[in-house]
Amino acid sequence: MSRTIIIGGGAIGLGLAYHLGLRGAAEVILLERNQLTSGTSWHAAGIVGPLRATPNMTRLASYALELFPKLEAETGMSTGYRRTGGFWLARRAERLDELRRIAALGRHFGLKPEVGRADLAAQAVPGLNVAGHAGCMAVPEDANVNPVDLCMAYARGAKARGVTIREGAQVARLLTDGGRVAGVVLADGEEIAADQVALCAGAWSKRLAATAGLALPLQAVEHMYVVTEPIPGLPDPMPVLRDMDTGIYIKGDAGKLVIGGFEPDAKCWDAFGPEGDRPFLELPEDWEQFTPFMEAALDLMPLLAETGIQHFMNGPESFTHDTRPLVGEAPGMDGLFVAAGLNSVGVMSSAGIGRALADWMVDRRPPMDMWEVDIARADPAAASDAHMADRMREAVSDLMAMHWPYKQPKAGRGLRLSALHDYWAAQGAVFGQTAGWERGLWYTRDASERDLPYAVGAQPWWPIAAREAGVMADGTALLDLSPFSKFDIAGPDALAFLEQLCTARIDREIGRAVYTPILNTRGGIEADVTVTRIGTTQFRLTSGAATRWRDGATLRRAATGFDVTIHDVTEDEAVIGVMGGGVRGVLTALSEEDWHAFPFATSRAVTLAGQSAQATRMSFVGELGWEVSLPADRAGVVFDALIAADAQPLGHYALDGCRLEKGFKHWGHDLGPEITPLEAGLGFAVDWSKPFNGRDALEQQKNAGPARRLCLMQVEGRPLMLHDELIREGGRVVGLTTSGGQGPRTGLTLAFGLIDVAPGEALSETAERRFEVEVAGALYPAKVLAKPPFDPKGERMRG
Repeated sequence: MSRTIIIGGGAIGLGLAYHLGLRGAAEVILLERNQLTSGTSWHAAGIVGPLRATPNMTRLASYALELFPKLEAETGMSTGYRRTGGFWLARRAERLDELRRIAALGRHFGLKPEVGRADLAAQAVPGLNVAGHAGCMAVPEDANVNPVDLCMAYARGAKARGVTIREGAQVARLLTDGGRVAGVVLADGEEIAADQVALCAGAWSKRLAATAGLALPLQAVEHMYVVTEPIPGLPDPMPVLRDMDTGIYIKGDAGKLVIGGFEPDAKCWDAFGPEGDRPFLELPEDWEQFTPFMEAALDLMPLLAETGIQHFMNGPESFTHDTRPLVGEAPGMDGLFVAAGLNSVGVMSSAGIGRALADWMVDRRPPMDMWEVDIARADPAAASDAHMADRMREAVSDLMAMHWPYKQPKAGRGLRLSALHDYWAAQGAVFGQTAGWERGLWYTRDASERDLPYAVGAQPWWPIAAREAGVMADGTALLDLSPFSKFDIAGPDALAFLEQLCTARIDREIGRAVYTPILNTRGGIEADVTVTRIGTTQFRLTSGAATRWRDGATLRRAATGFDVTIHDVTEDEAVIGVMGGGVRGVLTALSEEDWHAFPFATSRAVTLAGQSAQATRMSFVGELGWEVSLPADRAGVVFDALIAADAQPLGHYALDGCRLEKGFKHWGHDLGPEITPLEAGLGFAVDWSKPFNGRDALEQQKNAGPARRLCLMQVEGRPLMLHDELIREGGRVVGLTTSGGQGPRTGLTLAFGLIDVAPGEALSETAERRFEVEVAGALYPAKVLAKPPFDPKGERMRG
C-alpha cells in the first residue's frame, strides 16, 4: 500500500494536495469534515507578503509570487491574485533598524524593498497621516489573493492529478501501529489505512494529534477585521499598509478597505466547544477588543471618519506558542506530518509550505533547512491549555510588535525550570527563556542591573557579560548547563550504532569524550553532539537544549535494526559548568580527586562536596574547566559548596560571547542540515577510515573542494551583529552571517559568516580578501580571522 491522507480542506491542506499531485504521489485522499475552506480559510484577509525576517521564511513565502499566477493559467480559474505593492510604516526610529535589515535580505533574494521617508506611502495613498512616522519600507511585490478562489483552483489542480477530495468526512482519530501512523477512523466508524497522514486542520489538528501521542502547541483565538463601505477615489490598486507600531493593516477590497490588526491579550476560542464544528462560523462583533485598532486606523487615514462600516468579521484563527508555524514529521510518530498553526498567514503560506511538505513526504527528507518551522522544535509541555492561553497574551501581537534584538517573552514563562533554578535566582539571575528553559542571561550586583532596556545598538548588558567572563582569567565561573539534552545509549550494538551514525571515531577507551557531527545523506549536519563512553556498551550523548526532541527522533529512527536502547535523561540530572583559571584550586578544596591528572576530553566518576558526580573535561567557553553532572536532587549541595569556595555565576549571554571568541559553532545558526563539516571547518571531527552516514556525499565534496566556508570574522565599527547580515566583496554579496555578537573578553565585534570560496582556496587566502558587512543599511569593514582571537592555541582550555 502507498496511500497518503490529508486532513483539512483549507488553503494549507489543498496546497499540499496540489503539490503532492505535482510530485506524482501514488494515492492521495483529502478529507474535509464540512466543506472546503469552511474552517478559517474562507474569512482570511488574503494578503500576500513575500518578504519575511529570515532567509528561509522569505524563500517559502516568495514562492507564492510564482505559483498563484501559474495556477490561474493552469486551471483556468481566477485566484484573485493581484500585485498591489505595500508599505511597512514605522513610527519609531528603532523600527527602521529592523526594516533596513529585512530590506537588505529581501533584495538579496530578488525582491525590491526600499526604506525611506514615510511620505513615500502618503504619495501612493493620498490623505495618509504620516506626520508622526519615522519612515517606511516599500515592498512592490506585496499582493492580494482571494482565499476561496485560490482554494478552488488548488482543488481543481489537485483533482486533475488524481487526488481524491471527500467533503463531509470528519476524522475522529488517527490509527497507529507502534511508532508509525497507520491511517484514520472517521466519525461514522469507517477506517482508511494509510502510510502517511498530514494534519492540516488548523486549530482542530490539536485533538487529532493527541490521539497519536503528539502534543501540538496550538490555540484558536478570536481574530477580527472590518470591511468599510465603498470609498471613492482610492488608489487602484490600493497598496497594503502595515502600521507596524500600532499593529494594524489596511488593504483594498473592490473599492472598499479591510482594516485588521494583531491584538495583545487575544481572546481564546474553544475549537472543540459547542460551535467548534460549525462551518463558515462568524463570532459576535467585539468592538471593545477592536476599538484600539479602529482608532489607530482613523489616525492613519482620517478620511475613515466619514466612512461607514459594512461588515465586522470575527472568526477563529490558529496561533502557536512562538508565532511560527508547525510543519514537518512528528518526532515520535513516523509517517505523521503536520502543517498547522500558520498564525494568520496560511493562505499566503499555502504555496511554499505546501510544496516543501510535499517534497518532504515524497522524498522522506526536508527539501531545505526547515528547522525554523519544524514541529520537532516544539516542547510538548508548551502544548498545555494553560500555557497556550497564557501565551496568547502576546503571541498574536508579536507578529507586528517591535522585534527587539534579544527580546524575551513575558507571557508563558516558567515552562521548564532546572533543579538549580532557585539557586541561580539567589545569585541574582535575570532569567530568560531559551529552548523553553529558564536560564540566567546575566547576574546582577544590584537592582540597577535588573530591568535593562532593549536596544538596536550597543547592548546595556555587555559590560555585565564582560565582568562575568573576566572572572575566568584567574577565578572560577559557574555555568548553567542543565538544559543540555542528554541521552543514554546502551546495548550490544551501541558501539556499532554510534560508529555508523557519527563521523568521528567512537571506539575509544572508556571515559573518553568525543565531539562529532551527525550527518544526513547529503552530508549536511543534522546534529553536533558529544559522545562519552561510559562502559563497553554504554554511552552518553549530549546535544543542545533546543534540539532535544529533534535529536531524540534522529536517534530513534537511525537505531532501526540495531540492538540498542535509548533513554532521554535530560531532566534526571543537573549539570554545572565549572570554568576558569582558578578552577583546579576550587575543585581540589572540595574533592580528593587529582584534577591535574585529568586530561582534556575525558570523563570520570568523582566525589565533589561529598556527592557522587560525573566530571567531563570539556568547555564551550574556551577555558580550563569541567562539566559536572549529578543527580538533580543532590545538585544543590554541590552548588552551595562551589559558591562558598568563591565561584561566581556566568550568564547565558556571556557564554555565547565566549564561544564566539573561541570560534565554536552553534547548531541552528552556524551549523545545520545544509552545511557540511568540510564547509564548517569541522574536518577534524571526520574519521575517513570508517563508514558513516552521509560519507558518500561528503567524500564527493572533499574531492571537488567546498565552494563555501564558514569563517569567523572581526567587524569594525561596533555594529550590533545578529545573523543573516549580507557579506559583500567588491559590492557583490558573497555570503551571509550566521551568528554574531561582542566578545566579552576581547571586546571585539565578531560574527560567523558562510562565504563563497574557490575550490581549494585555503583559509589563509580567504583571510586576505577584503569584505564588508551590511548591517541595517550601513557597510562595515570586516576581515576573516585565521585563528580565534581568544587563546588561539587553546593553551588555557587544554593546559
